[in-house]
Amino acid sequence: MRTLIKNIKNIIGIIEGPQTYKKAEALSNVEMLANGYILIEDERISDYGSMVDCPDNMDQVIDATDSLVLPAWCDSHTHIVFATTREKEFEMKIKGMSYEDIAAAGGGILNSARKLKDCSEDDLYEMAKGRLEEVTQFGTGAIEIKSGYGLSLESEVKMLRVIRRLSAYSPISIKSTFLGAHAIPTEYKKRREDYINLIINKMLPKIAEEKLADYCDVFCEKGFFTVDETDRILKAAAKYGIPPKIHANQLSNSGAVQVGIANNAISVDHLEVMGDTEIEALLQSNTIPTLLPSCSYYINIPYAPARKMIEAGLGITLATDFNPGSSPSGNIPFLLSLACTKMKLTPEEAFNAVTINGAYAMQLEDEVGSITKGKLANLIITKNIPNLTYIPYMFGTNHIEKVLVRGKVM
Repeated sequence: MRTLIKNIKNIIGIIEGPQTYKKAEALSNVEMLANGYILIEDERISDYGSMVDCPDNMDQVIDATDSLVLPAWCDSHTHIVFATTREKEFEMKIKGMSYEDIAAAGGGILNSARKLKDCSEDDLYEMAKGRLEEVTQFGTGAIEIKSGYGLSLESEVKMLRVIRRLSAYSPISIKSTFLGAHAIPTEYKKRREDYINLIINKMLPKIAEEKLADYCDVFCEKGFFTVDETDRILKAAAKYGIPPKIHANQLSNSGAVQVGIANNAISVDHLEVMGDTEIEALLQSNTIPTLLPSCSYYINIPYAPARKMIEAGLGITLATDFNPGSSPSGNIPFLLSLACTKMKLTPEEAFNAVTINGAYAMQLEDEVGSITKGKLANLIITKNIPNLTYIPYMFGTNHIEKVLVRGKVM
């Protein structure tokens, strides 16, 4: 099957030759080609160029006159497998309760865990499939999905099996993360060591046996899991060949960044509370800082210091944190606007953070995240808009005309 996208006003996000994770000033570099075409063969980008060299005799032709074509978004941190929404907690938040207050009152993660326990795998799958289809229409072409609302062997395995079913169903690239260490279940509050042993001695062996997880995550934060507990869990996962991606420094300067780096974490995610020590530690590592501005917006906490991090020489990734309690949205175009308005990223920096850098945060950089010959044809075709900046500028408007995944219109 040969598909031609022709008359493209501007192809955005081209990477030719050797590619790297974008850091510092390079995060602002976005290669473009005006008045171009893209040729797709067997799910992959086989060629692109100027319309003066456009080929013919195609099986399918898409006319992209007045449109931009971008690589599909790469969302490297989500929790889209959950049983019920938590709009009651939204009302509690409006009335002044903090994220910690809601959790202490029996809401938050533990509330989601109670609901999920009674939800069948089939029902959980159908709900998650709907969310996955929704974010695909927002332009997402690769996604990481975490467990963490199970908090028991049976429920965590149930969630991870749902993620595996989603991966078999959907053409978009999906990575699976085990997050059994998301919170201490109520029944283990006075015997947390027993729960940590359950994760290490029961959950991880089962998950490794069924090959259910690409990564292991821990919520390393005051009131959740300590640095020492995090270190133990990550080291146990490493024995099964499961690398870490961890929740770090969301509510406090917890030491999570350093323990993530010490365990060679692929990424440390959140980072709303950061000091110079943490930035310097990241500069000396290969660990990717992933920022989640939708969470800051929704629960009204500070935004991660993205500008300071970039100016220090770091790269960043942006992700939605789509979940029912602290970021109930998988809308990356809105995320771009938040990143620009609240974190002072340029549109180019925000774009790279949710495309090529997002791909690196899922170890998918050879498959997605840019317009590159040989990569999967996961593409966004916009409506008639003037430029990339218009997407975060004109927030709340749907600028996407078509989404292609593996060369097929979704």
